[in-house]
Amino acid sequence: MKPLSVKNLTAITAGKLLQGSDEVLIQYGAYRLKQVKKPYTALFTNKRIINWKSLASLSPLVLVTDRLYSQHEIPQNIIIIQVENADEAYWKFVHYYRSQFEIPVIAITGTSGKTTTKEMIKHILSAEKEVAATTLSSNSRTASLQYLLSIDDETEVAVFETAVGSPGDVRNAGKYFKPTIGIITNIGAHHLNYCKTLDGYIQAKGEMVEIVNPAGSLILNAEDANIKKIDLSKFKGDIIKIGQHASCDFKASHIQYVENGMQFTMHHNMKKYDVFVPGFGEHQVYNALAAIAAINELNVPIALAIKQLASFKKMKKQLQLFEGINNSLLIDDTWSLTTTSLEAALKVLNSIGEGRKKIAVIGTITDLGSWGYVIHEQAGELINRIGVDVLITIGEHARIMADQAVKLGFRNPVYTFKNSILVYNLLHEIVDENTIVLIKGDMYSKQISNLAADLKIKKSFRDTK
Repeated sequence: MKPLSVKNLTAITAGKLLQGSDEVLIQYGAYRLKQVKKPYTALFTNKRIINWKSLASLSPLVLVTDRLYSQHEIPQNIIIIQVENADEAYWKFVHYYRSQFEIPVIAITGTSGKTTTKEMIKHILSAEKEVAATTLSSNSRTASLQYLLSIDDETEVAVFETAVGSPGDVRNAGKYFKPTIGIITNIGAHHLNYCKTLDGYIQAKGEMVEIVNPAGSLILNAEDANIKKIDLSKFKGDIIKIGQHASCDFKASHIQYVENGMQFTMHHNMKKYDVFVPGFGEHQVYNALAAIAAINELNVPIALAIKQLASFKKMKKQLQLFEGINNSLLIDDTWSLTTTSLEAALKVLNSIGEGRKKIAVIGTITDLGSWGYVIHEQAGELINRIGVDVLITIGEHARIMADQAVKLGFRNPVYTFKNSILVYNLLHEIVDENTIVLIKGDMYSKQISNLAADLKIKKSFRDTK
């Protein structure tokens, strides 16, 4: 955070300093008491503080409040700024802080690929610039303030994920970040427990259109059916399309699997570029296209971006290839599970597993609410359409996938389990050196993660460095 004096904060919030020195420099910000970890923090709250002694180790603490306290109850080491409305004062501070930096800010949303795309952009830019960014996939709305405050006078560009747990999340993130470039990677079906319907989820992702600076750019996956449903008519900036269609501004062709990743030809402004991106799957090509398109908006030479991209380290537990039990191959894809990422993973399994027996071990898709049955049926349709040689599901809802696949004509062996206890023994019996196993789940399923760990040969793995 760029330090800010108590005197300046008092003026910004139209407050009144009731206690303490106005020369103290604020170095951190928070709007919940549990977010205060260090001294020199400005805490904006309308909650009544009862246990003042618990704050002793955090002093000097600057309390921005609309609560009225009697003088005798407030310790002398607490600086008090009295405001009319603590929530309004907080947003005055946020808007002021963001206004101090005229730098490019990239915001990324999407059902899948946003973390990888963000990490690609960060990796490319970090070679020559100071970059502020979200940490891995830590993108909850409660973290937005801390990410905003990670921007300081040294920062040259920022790139943040804007996730959707419920409607309004992207719009709220926009109030903090005010992005100049927006990216929507894809829109599948997720978080329907709060968005209620797929249309509601699409609209929540589509809030990206509202938050990008009208003079900025919006980068879209032109071939995503749900992105096509977003109303772009009110966006006045540049719309940049990525994909394989001839109309795309950044077009990929001649996509092929090579050792440790994907090779493709990129077409832009009548020029061709050979691109290698670490990580398997066509979806990785789209992530790379979005990253390069964003980099190009910052006037970084495309050739330099492509060169830097080649040294990108893939995300852990995202389609990582390991040596597995009985000399098999194992694809660990236990970072997240949506129908979008499942489709991508099954395509990777079939591509790199050509000529081998292909086994898919799939867990339950979470955050679906009342849509759980329907979405798991759709996952079953994907499995039947793309195909595997052996299907294993773990969990009651995951069984819906297996039942739907069989109902639609899937005739290969199917095993359904309530938990992972018996899965390891089954796999030990049916895998060999001519087998490739995909294990697909999300980071919140310990049994899926533990099973993936048990299936790996720790000292002999490939494609992870």
